[in-house]
Amino acid sequence: MSSLNDKLAAALSSRDKRHIRRRLPISTSTVLPSRDFTSNDYLSLATSSTLRAAFQSALSVAPQILGSGGSRLLVPAPAHAALESRLERFFGAEKALLFNSGFDANVAFFSAIPQPGDVVLYDEHIHASVHDGMGASRVDSSSLIKFPHNSVAALKRSLRKLLHEQDDLRDGKASAFVAVESLYSMDGTFAPLHEIVQCVEEMLPRKNGYVIVDEAHATGIYGPQGRGMVAALGLEGRVLARLHTFGKALAGSGAAILTTELIRDYLLNYARPLIYTTTLTYANVIAVECAFDMLENGSAEVLALHLQDLSRYFLELLRSHLQSAPPELLCLPDHLSVDDLRDPPNTSFPPPTPIIPLLTPHPHSLTAHLASLPRPLFTKAITWPTVPVGTSRVRVCLHAGHTRDDVKELVEGIVDWVHGWLAREREEARHWLNMAEGEGIGLWMESKL
Repeated sequence: MSSLNDKLAAALSSRDKRHIRRRLPISTSTVLPSRDFTSNDYLSLATSSTLRAAFQSALSVAPQILGSGGSRLLVPAPAHAALESRLERFFGAEKALLFNSGFDANVAFFSAIPQPGDVVLYDEHIHASVHDGMGASRVDSSSLIKFPHNSVAALKRSLRKLLHEQDDLRDGKASAFVAVESLYSMDGTFAPLHEIVQCVEEMLPRKNGYVIVDEAHATGIYGPQGRGMVAALGLEGRVLARLHTFGKALAGSGAAILTTELIRDYLLNYARPLIYTTTLTYANVIAVECAFDMLENGSAEVLALHLQDLSRYFLELLRSHLQSAPPELLCLPDHLSVDDLRDPPNTSFPPPTPIIPLLTPHPHSLTAHLASLPRPLFTKAITWPTVPVGTSRVRVCLHAGHTRDDVKELVEGIVDWVHGWLAREREEARHWLNMAEGEGIGLWMESKL
């Protein structure tokens, strides 16, 4: 085996030993929507007969459906331009620019837009794509500054320190970018967007502070007609850029950055993930158009409200059962452990989240138990390096296609695992106690050393 192969194999073996090696999920049969608590298909549009029929009908009359011919800069793409115009109207944005994925869009923006001498402040839980974009940017690594998750106070402290140290930032000759997500995909937490925007505006009165919001997991679920949390809070004119993706709640593929005409033009000239890749196929664009039809006609909003109701129900049910579970075995994160969602929808912040992390040091055991039930339930174990060390979890994603009975069945499966684990611990304790009593404390202690 070559030296390269030795090194690659050793790295994978190391991950095997730590139980963090990633593998593609395998299923011998189709996962029914009612058993899927893993995917990001929040509105269940991927299995919607309504969307499927609309998509097939649109394909049958579209002048082009296969391929796209190349990069946006290589060939005209009238369907893509029409979708961008629609997104500008729908979201109330100055300009929209399509990308093949949310990952590509974040890498494009953060590698191209921040200039030498600028600073980027980012939430510690920001997506990996933002890290890749920042790493490829011309911003000095010392000016890429992490702040604790959702801490406006820490953001303010960092900005105050930067303003004290950097004359160009204080004088408005350099810019500060703040990168956050409206809904974080691993924690189900909402960014305090209003407070973040207000902090940036107050600390940088020369208007050289810019907030960029990744709405990937909020698109289609929150805000008027699913426009996201920025629109829900009325902040459209106070953020520099918003990222909306089509591959989660909207059951499509691709993404768009909503921003100014100047930044759109700059990205067309400098964003490598846009310039040097074949753009979305016409079929992709048609699928996205059909999904936006459902947002605009209100049918998706009905699904979103049902989803939020399910989120409340799941948490209420789970909280009552977890009261008897040792928190070191299984617990909800702090922001979900207490009931702060009793108000009616759309009257409080934060709203209900379909992303519920179940914190446990044994995530693989819990997912295996749920998958082994007579009617298997599919969830996902998440460990380091996807989440910080010591925060392993089972990530539950609820969907609008779920019913209360589906959710109740999931809770029962979780509780069954907890009871089974505790029963095994009690049995093991009895075993050691019997050994100590029957063979003497010396032998028992020797066996434990």
